[in-house]
Amino acid sequence: MPKTLQNVTYETFECQNEKFQTYIWHGNDEIILLVHGWESNASRWKKLLLYLKPLGKTIIAIDAPAHGLSDGKEFNAPKYAEYLHVLIQKYQPKIIIGHSIGGAAIAYYLNKYQNTEIEKIVLLGAPSDFKILSDNFIKLLSLNNRIKMQLENYYHEKFNIHIDDFSGHKFAKNFTQKAFIAHDKEDKVVLIDEGRKYASTWETPSI
Repeated sequence: MPKTLQNVTYETFECQNEKFQTYIWHGNDEIILLVHGWESNASRWKKLLLYLKPLGKTIIAIDAPAHGLSDGKEFNAPKYAEYLHVLIQKYQPKIIIGHSIGGAAIAYYLNKYQNTEIEKIVLLGAPSDFKILSDNFIKLLSLNNRIKMQLENYYHEKFNIHIDDFSGHKFAKNFTQKAFIAHDKEDKVVLIDEGRKYASTWETPSI
């Protein structure tokens, strides 16, 4: 167990017949939820925790599907959003901070569940357009157009949404939460234009 995740309260939840792990740093009644990204786990918040702990709030971090100590072999924003839904129903955080795909999962969650009790959202390097991620994956593996179409049809059947509409910034048009959107202009994996898309449609963003 990384040192960051030692001496905290551990709590395990279940979603879709899989268990997922959470870590709690106890404070007052106001809760901050931390949602990490791809190829990571809850310990990735090590540096941010140095600034959050002195605020005196309760902090909860989650291990994503198939990451850290959570079960599973599949990782995507809709599935991550269902994990968040289970956790949020119990703890009702007012502030949620998400990095990378964790940020995209937050956008998907807010679009699906319309939770107006959440007051503030922080997105760090979060992708918006799923089609861009899919196209980059196809390009990386040098897949042909037939495979590309099969993948896009699979996404549509699995998530019941067309790949062109699977966009966080389109979801954000209806969000009422205050947002802070941060993106590294040198990010080569998720380009800064993705952050700008969120900022252009979110009703009350701060960049």
